[in-house]
Amino acid sequence: MDDEALEIEQQEQELYEHHRFVVDRGQTAVRLDIYLQSHLTGVSRNKVQAAAKAGCVRVNDKETKPSYKVKPQDVITVLLPEPVHEFEMLPEPMDIPVVYEDEDVLVIDKPAGLVVHPGVGNWTGTLVNGLLYYFGENAIAHPLLVHRIDKDTSGLLLVAKNEEAQVVLAKQFFDHSIERKYNALVWGDFDEEEGTIVGNLARSPRDRRIMDVCDDEHGKHAVTHWHVLERFGYVTLVECVLETGRTHQIRAHMRHIGHPLFSDASYGGNAILKGTTFSRYRQFVENCFEVLPRQALHARILGFEHPRTGKHMHFESALPADFTACLERWRNYIENH
Repeated sequence: MDDEALEIEQQEQELYEHHRFVVDRGQTAVRLDIYLQSHLTGVSRNKVQAAAKAGCVRVNDKETKPSYKVKPQDVITVLLPEPVHEFEMLPEPMDIPVVYEDEDVLVIDKPAGLVVHPGVGNWTGTLVNGLLYYFGENAIAHPLLVHRIDKDTSGLLLVAKNEEAQVVLAKQFFDHSIERKYNALVWGDFDEEEGTIVGNLARSPRDRRIMDVCDDEHGKHAVTHWHVLERFGYVTLVECVLETGRTHQIRAHMRHIGHPLFSDASYGGNAILKGTTFSRYRQFVENCFEVLPRQALHARILGFEHPRTGKHMHFESALPADFTACLERWRNYIENH
């Protein structure tokens, strides 16, 4: 095949959308290839540049050079010649703790350990599989998740039951008008009663499974407000209010300011970071890790405007047993030492 024929074949080749990003309103000007490198897992900058030069990267539906400076609200799409890998999601019986349900929304109190959406290593046994079974004959082709929480984070999760509700709720998340408050037990004490963490988040170059706070030219804008609920000297119970909702936001932000979540193995919180090295204290902390063998994070409060009625909906979830048991151990330890 000569060069001209090859070029015609490439031009006529159908492309499929694999990724779509809407640039955050707080994003500063940064090159398109740098932006995509920080938002795509396991992709080098050279590959991004090659894809852009091949016409596979578009901004606002226009082919764009790698040097283009992205702007807030730009819509960036990555197109590839092969279809997106699809798998069949099958209904699976599951005890789903429903807090509230009507014709438009479903509020769930997710237990720790439950994966929300199928993915690599978790193709079955997820909340989505359970929802397909729960909806039965009324099941939509794909449960319309509005947001997600980590596998080992417990608490409130919002699901749309139709596309109209999903669009309205997604806009509330985009506009940061959704009320989300988390309880977190973190290592260390604070000099202040409250504070705000501002720091862009991107995949860590050392471990793509976790997030790092990075400079303003990389990552996604993220803001977390916190205030102290209870002090235990070596650890502190705080309430975190999300202004943005990024992957691992609270976990990464708290580690960044020197207060990793208690028992959070991915972010270094599963080691004794504060306190003595005496064997009795060490045994106490290890017992706490056994009682709460996951990050100490619970999505406690969820508030939103109902997509159909406009009524303000407010839900609260009590701390689960493992979290409560760990707190009681810390209270007893502080009272007796």
